[in-house]
Amino acid sequence: MSAATLATSLSMVIEAHVLLAILGGAVYGLFIGALPGLTATMATALLVPLTFYMAPLPSIALIVASTTMAITAGDIPGALLRIPGTPASAAYTGESHAMTLRGEAGRALSIGFFFSATGGMIGAAVLLLTGPLLARVSLNFSSFEFFWLAVLGLLTCALVSGSNPVKGGVSLALGVLVSTVGLDITTGQPRFTFGSMELMGGVSFIPVMIGMFAFSEILRGLSSDGARPAAAPETRSLRPYAGIPTLVLRYPLSLLRGTTIGASLGALPGVGGDLAAWIAYGVSARFSKTPEKFGKGHEEGLIEATSANNAGLSSAWIPALVFGIPGDAVTAIAVGVLYMKGVSPGPRLFAENPSMPTAIILCFFVANLLLFPLGYLAIKGARLVLMVPRNVIVPMILVCCFLGSYAINNTLFGVGIMLVAGLVGYVMERNDFPIAPVILGLVLGPVLERNFIMSMQIARGDLLGFFDRPVSALLGAVVIAILLFTVISRIRNRSARHLRRLS
Repeated sequence: MSAATLATSLSMVIEAHVLLAILGGAVYGLFIGALPGLTATMATALLVPLTFYMAPLPSIALIVASTTMAITAGDIPGALLRIPGTPASAAYTGESHAMTLRGEAGRALSIGFFFSATGGMIGAAVLLLTGPLLARVSLNFSSFEFFWLAVLGLLTCALVSGSNPVKGGVSLALGVLVSTVGLDITTGQPRFTFGSMELMGGVSFIPVMIGMFAFSEILRGLSSDGARPAAAPETRSLRPYAGIPTLVLRYPLSLLRGTTIGASLGALPGVGGDLAAWIAYGVSARFSKTPEKFGKGHEEGLIEATSANNAGLSSAWIPALVFGIPGDAVTAIAVGVLYMKGVSPGPRLFAENPSMPTAIILCFFVANLLLFPLGYLAIKGARLVLMVPRNVIVPMILVCCFLGSYAINNTLFGVGIMLVAGLVGYVMERNDFPIAPVILGLVLGPVLERNFIMSMQIARGDLLGFFDRPVSALLGAVVIAILLFTVISRIRNRSARHLRRLS
């Protein structure tokens, strides 16, 4: 990339109407992301009619800023109320909420905003410097590689969720099973719909996520023996970003590993930042020197997962800009807006008009920089949320549960799913079954099934076909190694406990 192209792109971004679009999108994204059940994808879709009246760059800048802020703002209800705002934030909601229960809400939110912004800027730098190369590599991925990636994400989640991997596996299997409801992806035949037209389209993970995390929390609060202590507000003033430099120096490897995982996985079409956050959190727990602290409010897992979150969000634009292949639902909407504006993403765009894709990438830098001041204001305002009495905040959470579930398809069916999921989540947590794997199973179940069926068709039913390609064989070996390591570790631990009892 030439210096002239970079200078031209920078001059395009710093124009007043582009900066206003970024600021407006960031404020809007902060509001949407902080509301449980309203996702970044929904926020982006609602902006499309507004882009009809805007030039190409401001319209994309609006989408970029709103998505960047909405993904990060999803950590706010997760940390304060134990209600994840996005599927990615569900990976570490328990961790951040545990910090809030200790009176460290400001610290949890500071980690979320600071490391999300840092990861997002690193991801944007990766997009700027190595976009064409990474997109070329990701295009070589077939259904075999995507199958192993989905298995890796599911496996790491099951192993690190809770103290019992077997119960984590059961929760994961439940999520994958529910993801099969709807039309079969190969034959189009209804599966497990029981004659219901509403179930033909499958079970949306948003009402399930709201029910299992939010409505079940209300049920626990109402139960006499299962009530949790309300999140006590901090008596001292919230100090945004206090102690963050110390965390950067203490966990530099976590920051580096999280951004690397996010930037690498985000560049793969159809993966995006959600899976990156789950895998990063699982990797952090697996290689941490203090794995016993995870789930109790440990900063290390938060740093790695939030860094991967926004890094994956930025690099998801690599296949979208370089080859016109959307990396996730948000970039699919953005690609549609670009086509509507007469701008065709792809290799010819970089050759004929390199300033446009470069300017879009620079918008990521500006949007992630805005995370610092807007995050400061959001953390300061968190004290107001924590000071609200429980008898006031519970009805507000309940209203958000109903609105978020209803808004998915504008039907009461989503509300019904939310209520059932809440009851199931309540029963599961009373019996020490983790609920986060259920959500990931719902999200990745269709990806796993689709790529497994495609791979089996290509390999003509030969399972050894999953190890024919070099990258696929490597990913498969990693999955098998993790399984073997887990089994051997549990056998060793059980043997050691048995020997101690005998002695």
